[in-house]
Amino acid sequence: MTHSRPIATISAAAARELTDAAAAAAAEIGVPMCIAVTCAAGHLIHFLRMDGAPLLSTDIAINKAYTAAGFGMATHAWHEFIKNDPPLLHGIVHTNRLVTFGGGYPVKEEGAMIGGFGISGGHYHQDMEVATKALAAVGLAAE
Repeated sequence: MTHSRPIATISAAAARELTDAAAAAAAEIGVPMCIAVTCAAGHLIHFLRMDGAPLLSTDIAINKAYTAAGFGMATHAWHEFIKNDPPLLHGIVHTNRLVTFGGGYPVKEEGAMIGGFGISGGHYHQDMEVATKALAAVGLAAE
């Protein structure tokens, strides 16, 4: 075929492994969290709302994963990227589902973006800690 290209994406099994690793990391710090993994296109593959995790964190975790997959960069990088650019700062924040604080990471394997990963439930620094621990536990880097 000349009008298509192969797209690598995270498997359901790998998404589950990443979710389980995040739940373990969240339990270690005693903060129940919502954990979302999307495919490379930003569609939800796996989700877990731990017992006691805030209800509002459900959509936030999913949207962090969506943002990370959609732009291929961690959600915490957005603040630095937009803070000194008024048109972008005041315009991009109106983008539906965009999250500009920590806890969302692109999932990359051998340099290829294969998904998005979002954590919500604690302060965004806790969300970032859990996400980076989970990514490391399954052999992936947080970028």
